[in-house]
Amino acid sequence: MLQSAPHIPVLLEPVVRGFEPVAGGLIVDGTFGAGGYTRALLENYPKMRVIAFDRDKTVMPFVQQIALNFKDRFQFIQDCFGNMAQHLKEPVQGIVLDLGVSSMQIDQPARGFSFRFDGPLDMRMGTSEKCAADVVNQFSEDKIADILYQYGEEKASRRIARAICQAREKALIQTTAQLAHIIHQVMPRPKDGADSAARSFQALRIFVNDELGELERALAASKLLLTSGGRLEVVSFHSLEDRLVKNFLMEQAGVKRHVNKYAPDSSAQKGNFKIITKKPIVASEEELRQNPRANCAKLRIGEKQ
Repeated sequence: MLQSAPHIPVLLEPVVRGFEPVAGGLIVDGTFGAGGYTRALLENYPKMRVIAFDRDKTVMPFVQQIALNFKDRFQFIQDCFGNMAQHLKEPVQGIVLDLGVSSMQIDQPARGFSFRFDGPLDMRMGTSEKCAADVVNQFSEDKIADILYQYGEEKASRRIARAICQAREKALIQTTAQLAHIIHQVMPRPKDGADSAARSFQALRIFVNDELGELERALAASKLLLTSGGRLEVVSFHSLEDRLVKNFLMEQAGVKRHVNKYAPDSSAQKGNFKIITKKPIVASEEELRQNPRANCAKLRIGEKQ
């Protein structure tokens, strides 16, 4: 079904297949990246149009390539996808979001997203005012600990924050290797073989780019922009993102959520969304063999009623 595309994103086939009911409509690709979803949608649905968003300036070569091939069926807006409602003047039949950091960003040491490479401690996807180095060198110990716990679900957040603040008294923390070394010194290697710096790097990246805030704004925009029968598709990579999407769809579908045994079920009213995916779609064994980075991906789909 699908033709080849550069830097194919995860769960491409189920994402494209999910838009079959709106094959002739306007789709918003909120996270353009290398244009994998956009290209696949335009190739597989000849009557479909796509408006794509991305805050990262480095995607422009991919934008120009798709614009050349699909002309009046494609439009690009350089901005955060959380601002889509400010730009769009017509209703849309679909919205797709591929959350988190892209492979292109991770694999560029100069962007500072990964502890696997030594590079400047940046982590900005766009033009955020503060970079990760500003956070670790200027924020208080308590604030750093809160960021690591809230956005990385790091149980040792206070220990790591203390180590960061002690280290910066001797020298500014300016590179990914410096920060990873500080964390490795105070954190044992997890039994599952993961890197002990992973959660902290995730937390800083999410905070610097306000990723959860962007997601919340995009979900709110979907209620305004989608027409009846329109599809919302979100691919998430960690529990914080997935929880936001899951709770949004349940709330909009009028499904009661049980918080805990001591608290009453959250009140639910008949909503204006239908949940298409009772359980999230995950990568097949074949896809995992081709792209191990898909192992945490979850796709949830909702339909506006």
